[in-house]
Formats: sequence, C-alpha cells, structure tokens
Amino acid sequence: MLEITDLHVYYGGIHAIKGISMKVEEGRIISLIGANGAGKSTTLRTICGLKEATKGSIKYEDAELTKLDTSEIVKRGITMVPEGRRIFPNLTTYENLVAGAYLRKDKEEMRKDLEYIYGLFPVLKERETQRAGTLSGGEQQMLAIGRALMSKPKLLLFDEPSLGLAPVLVKEVFQMIRRIHNDGVTILLVEQNAYEALKLCDYGYVLETGSIVLQGTGKELLEDERVKKAYLGG
Repeated sequence: MLEITDLHVYYGGIHAIKGISMKVEEGRIISLIGANGAGKSTTLRTICGLKEATKGSIKYEDAELTKLDTSEIVKRGITMVPEGRRIFPNLTTYENLVAGAYLRKDKEEMRKDLEYIYGLFPVLKERETQRAGTLSGGEQQMLAIGRALMSKPKLLLFDEPSLGLAPVLVKEVFQMIRRIHNDGVTILLVEQNAYEALKLCDYGYVLETGSIVLQGTGKELLEDERVKKAYLGG
C-alpha cells in the first residue's frame, strides 16, 4: 500500500531522516517508535507532503507522493491526526468535523460518515454546537480523530495520539484506533508510549536519530532486550 525507499529529509543543515526504508501493508497497523527528535513526526509530515523529501521515494498505490501536494495526497486516501490535535478552537465541534471533508462532494456519504463518527464518539454529538476550544483534552483528541475520518481515509496516520492525556483516556484512544482499524482503515502510528504502540501493532519500526535500527512484529519488539532497555523501562 505504502512503501518508503531510501528516504532522506533535511531541516536546513540538519539531516533529520537518513535513508529509511519501510512498508505499510494494507489492512495492518504499523507502529513507528523512538525517542523525541528521532524523526518520527518528520516521517509522517513527509508522507503527507508537509515536508519536502531531499532524496528517496514514497510510493502509495500507483503514485509517487514526493511529487504531489498535500491536497492531492488527501484525495488519494491518506490523512493525518496531527500531534497536539490542531483543532480549530473558534469553530464548533460540528464545523471542525465538516472541515475534515472539505475535498469531498458526496453529501449523502458525508452524512453517513458523520453519524459513524458520532457513534464512535457520542460526546462529540453532545458537544456539536460547542466551540472546540472549550472541549477537554480528551474530547479534542476525539475531535481530531473524527475530523480526519471525515476525509474518508484508506490510510490514517496518527502522530502521538496519547500525548498529554490521562492514563484512562490513553487506554480509550488505543481502543478507538483498534476499532477504526477493524472497520477497514490501515493505520500508521507514531507513538512515544512504546508498550501500547507495540502491543497494538502488527509490525513495528524503531527509529533512532533518523535511522531505522530495529524492526519486527510487535511481539518480537516487545521481547527484544534493546527495546526493553531503551523504551520499556526494562
């Protein structure tokens, strides 16, 4: 579905991504873990066209994403739930959700998708007319996920979805990611909570200072002594 080959990305003189290669197969959950500054968010931003690749390839189905702008990438079925939620605080919950569908024309399907999102997150229906900036942190994260789902993605990228949430809400967010996946969406998850990310995923990659240093199934990485020592407190 998505294949990254020898990807290099720079921020000025800083070599942020150093020739990584990885795959996201359709129907799977793939996790990308690593410390702060490892390049995880940069990888997602480059997939979405928000950051320019210096060298390498990002193939999605029949398209080379490095040659497309972000709106075209969204049209093809890739959407990101950004770190820090990035909701529109002065718009209502409903207006935020509709903003996620700005490239769509299929009004009836949009209505069905809105009802699906309200089924996933009933609190968003309750807060439909409330300004998004007044929602709690957990509710804002639900809104960010719902907004992304309104673009009808085939591949959904999550950038640190548990960041800043209370433990009980973290558990709920990971349950929602599993449910969205079970409903047919392929997931690429960037997450500092390595234990939860690896427990959830089919396959994972470990990124350190812009390079992939380990990869394997979630179970394999959870049992790897290097992962335990660096990321799991073992």
